[in-house]
Amino acid sequence: MLERLHEIFTTQYGRPAAISTYFSPGRVNLIGEHIDYNGGFVFPAALSIGNYGAFAARTDSVLRFYSENFPGAGVVKADLADLAYRREDSWANYAKGVVREMISRGCAIGRGFDVAVFGDLPQASGLSSSASIELLFAAYLNDAFGLGFTRKELALLCKKVENEYIGVNCGIMDQFVIANGVKDTALLLDCATLDFEAVPLHLGDKAIVVCNSKVKRGLVDSKYNERRRECDAALAHIQTKIAVANLCELDEAAFAKVAVDLGNEILYRRAKHAVTENVRTRNAAAQLKKGDIAGFGTAMTASHASLRDDYEVSIPELDLLVALANAGGAIGSRMTGAGFGGCTVSIVPKAQIPAFRAAVVEGYYQAYGLMTDIYVAEPSDGVRKIG
Repeated sequence: MLERLHEIFTTQYGRPAAISTYFSPGRVNLIGEHIDYNGGFVFPAALSIGNYGAFAARTDSVLRFYSENFPGAGVVKADLADLAYRREDSWANYAKGVVREMISRGCAIGRGFDVAVFGDLPQASGLSSSASIELLFAAYLNDAFGLGFTRKELALLCKKVENEYIGVNCGIMDQFVIANGVKDTALLLDCATLDFEAVPLHLGDKAIVVCNSKVKRGLVDSKYNERRRECDAALAHIQTKIAVANLCELDEAAFAKVAVDLGNEILYRRAKHAVTENVRTRNAAAQLKKGDIAGFGTAMTASHASLRDDYEVSIPELDLLVALANAGGAIGSRMTGAGFGGCTVSIVPKAQIPAFRAAVVEGYYQAYGLMTDIYVAEPSDGVRKIG
């Protein structure tokens, strides 16, 4: 991968005096979906697939961005003095936003750079390709200019870029696990406090398997921001009855008491998902610690049902992949990510993976004429310099 990345860089820019190379993983969320912005617990893992970046310093203020994953965009050019969002700049807006945010905080970024990006992370698939790009650039800038940001601070900075510069009202989960991931673990993250625990993924004879629906989703154009507004509206009503800072402070009994006269079926179901998903996530992580993988799998499948019925962010393609996975021997399966497309995640006995793969691929192709990509997820360390 590194040799290929350096070839891409040289093709675009020529051979530099020195290159710094970074890797930024994608992430898969095992359980705890759409509750990071509701103050809940999530349980994601960084992945061994992601984005690689080769950076070379310049002596002027020019920035040049190229991604082999978006060759049609060509080399996107910008300047430290003009980092405004431009739709035509495509993927490079995520990188520009990070540079702009750091400069706005008084960081001394006194020169530009050339960069070539290449990755094996599917784009717009629910595996957090955008946060991966953001952290790739944040880590490089932090090191190259000695900015001194902690991993937590980098995650929060990138979240702000996504919220304010890109315009997606996401929570902290994606950026946080990409910044802080630990190999062979998932992070049980309290999104209200940012306290987290790295929980070893001791799955024994089972593995985490990701299936890509090949239905791409764009969060800005989806109903993601609408769901956030609905949760905020439900919370505002509940706060007239009880003092809580977010929906996930409520357990199911407390929610039942304050939501009886919410007066809006949609808001009720959105809030119900947030509350029940938070309980599921904490219980599922406890089950995994005790070695109850079957219980964890049951919680995953229940999570999908809630995302489909109460939160309404699944689509028929994801529902079919979950059904095919469970019929094909999965211990549990669910959509992962924001929804409206993207991927599912399942726990599958290793011995059954070949038959699982064949059955899911065939069933999905027969229904939708799409070839799903299926791969075993290997939990990885977070963003890091590799050369």
